[in-house]
Amino acid sequence: MSDARPEQVSRTSRGEPVTLLEAIAEALWEEMERSTDVILLGEDIGLYGGAFKVTRGFLERFGPSRVIDTPISEAGFTGAAAGAAHLGLRPVVEMQFMDFVSPAYNILTNYIATSRYRGSGPQPLVVRGPVGGGNRAGPFHSQNVEMAFFHTPGLKIVYPSTARDAKGLLKSAIRDDDPVIFEEHKSLYRHPGLREVLPAEDLLVPIGKARTARPGDDLTLVTYGAMVSRSIEVADVLERDDGISVEVLDLRTLAPLDEEAIIASVRRTGKLLVVHEDTRTGGIAGEIAARVCEQAFEWLDGPILRVTGVDAPIPYAGPLEDSILPGRPEIHRVARYLARY
Repeated sequence: MSDARPEQVSRTSRGEPVTLLEAIAEALWEEMERSTDVILLGEDIGLYGGAFKVTRGFLERFGPSRVIDTPISEAGFTGAAAGAAHLGLRPVVEMQFMDFVSPAYNILTNYIATSRYRGSGPQPLVVRGPVGGGNRAGPFHSQNVEMAFFHTPGLKIVYPSTARDAKGLLKSAIRDDDPVIFEEHKSLYRHPGLREVLPAEDLLVPIGKARTARPGDDLTLVTYGAMVSRSIEVADVLERDDGISVEVLDLRTLAPLDEEAIIASVRRTGKLLVVHEDTRTGGIAGEIAARVCEQAFEWLDGPILRVTGVDAPIPYAGPLEDSILPGRPEIHRVARYLARY
């Protein structure tokens, strides 16, 4: 095995900014260096380096017993990862596209999620991969799958929006003794505006804690993933043009949900807008609205509103895709209306 480090996993040590994709690669590399229990499984992650080149150079460094190219059988290699976790390993499963996690839904929900509850001990397993639309990839490579697992006790769901959080949350997920679904929005992978200089020391971000991405006083905007940077841009415009101060809360983790952070922000601002790319029906906006109504109804000065994706498969045609995903104009219009309500 070679000692050479791929370019994408050595930039932090030189104090250079990294993309979100490079931050994910760094997290995997550092955790594999830290513990021989960490192994990777997935389609084309070895010789090919993964569909998005996250694991480029990993096979040469860690060898085929730890970087395992699998057949096209999501149910099979996710089940194999579950067995490896029982034996004390910490497998990280890559779904080439998270759309194809559905064949593994049975093993994830019926076995992996319930395993610890049934007395089988820790199940330290991460299932990670690219999600989201806006890339003209059509209905089979553009889905957000978080809510398919949100109602399953025993699974944690993480969805970072920055390079720092992607690295810190993935390292925390790998060290966690519970199974974690880790979603990475494709449009953020190489986004030039998200390059960050990360600390050289061990970077861990706690699972289950939201962050205030932008402070504000007039309106709470709760969001995650690719919608965070978009919402911040809208908030900046609203403050500049209308004097409206919008607080943007980045969930970072959907399960467990940081209910306390949401309630505290709404009690201060009196207004709540939830923005997410996932479909409207069954999206997390409905759950958040219910919890706020239960715990902070008397603090609300207006209706709880949401800006979401449309209940439809993602089309291939660019104009059609743009029309069903949340855009800056719609977020701006709804936020401005709610702030002035």
